[in-house]
Amino acid sequence: MSAQFIAEQLLHGLGYGLMLFLMAAGLTLVFGIMDTLNLSHGSLFMLGAYLSATVHQYTDSFVTSIVVAIVGTIAVAALLEAALIRRLYSASHLVQVVATMGVIYVADDLVMMIWGEAPVMASTPAELGGPIYLMADWPYPAYRFLVLGAGLSVAALLYFLVNHSRLGMLVRAGASDRQMAELMGLRVKRIFMLVFAMGAALAGLAGSLMGPITAVQVGMGESIMIPALAVIVIGGIGSIRGALIAAVLVGVVEALGKAFGPYLLTTWFSAATTADVLPAVTSMLMFVLMIAVLMFKPRGLFPAHG
Repeated sequence: MSAQFIAEQLLHGLGYGLMLFLMAAGLTLVFGIMDTLNLSHGSLFMLGAYLSATVHQYTDSFVTSIVVAIVGTIAVAALLEAALIRRLYSASHLVQVVATMGVIYVADDLVMMIWGEAPVMASTPAELGGPIYLMADWPYPAYRFLVLGAGLSVAALLYFLVNHSRLGMLVRAGASDRQMAELMGLRVKRIFMLVFAMGAALAGLAGSLMGPITAVQVGMGESIMIPALAVIVIGGIGSIRGALIAAVLVGVVEALGKAFGPYLLTTWFSAATTADVLPAVTSMLMFVLMIAVLMFKPRGLFPAHG
C-alpha cells in the first residue's frame, strides 16, 4: 500500500467529512440554538440533490443547479417551519422526533411521485470532469477539490457569522433567554426562522454537491442523517467548531477503514466474506469513535456552553 494511496484516501475522507459538516452544521444550529430536534433535515438534503440533478440536466449549468437547489430547499424549509416546526419549539424532544419522522415518510413519497423510484443521474460538470495533478504521477478528481473548497469556505463563513457578527449575537441572545430577548424587542420567531432557513440552505448545498458523487435516490437523506447526528454528538451540540472537527474525524476514520479494512479482514475471512462485512465494519468505526469520545467528554469535544 503506497503513501499516495493513503493520502488519496485521506483526501476522500476529508471531502466526505466536510459534506457531513454541512449537514451537521445545520442540525447543530437548529438543535443547539433552537432546542428543536429536526430529523427531517435529511429530507432537505435529498431535495437539494434532486433539484440540482434535475436543473443541471435541463440547463447544463452547474452553478444554476446549485443556486436553484439552495433557493428551492430554503423555500420548502420556510413552509415546513411555518406549518409544523414552529409548533414544536416548546414541545418535548419525543414529540419533535415523532413529528419530523412523519415528515420523512411524506417527503419520500412525494419524491417518488415526482421523480419516480429509480435513481436520478447527477452528472459532474464538464469543466470539472478531469483530474488535477497534485504531482506528476498523481491525478486527483477536480470535482472533489471543489467539494473540499466549498466545505472549507462554508466552515469559515459559519464561524464568522455565529461568533463575530451581529446576527450571531442576536441568535445567541434568543437561544440563551428567549423571554428576556423578546421583552427587549428582539423578534425571536423571525430569528429562529432565519436559523432554520440557514440550516436548510446548508442541507441543500450538501445535497447538490454530493449528487455527482453518490446516487440521487429516495432515502438518501436518512442514510446521511445517522452520521450527521453522530457528528453533532461527538463535536458537542450547538458547536460549529465541534461539528467541523468531528465531521472531519468521522470522514477520515471511515475512509481509512475502507482503505485498510480489506487488508485486515482478509487475515481472518475469505474475500467474499470480507466484501460482505466490510461496509458494516466501517460504519461501526464511527460509533466506536463516538463511544470513545463520550467516555472522556460526555458533552462532546467542544460543547457550546460551559
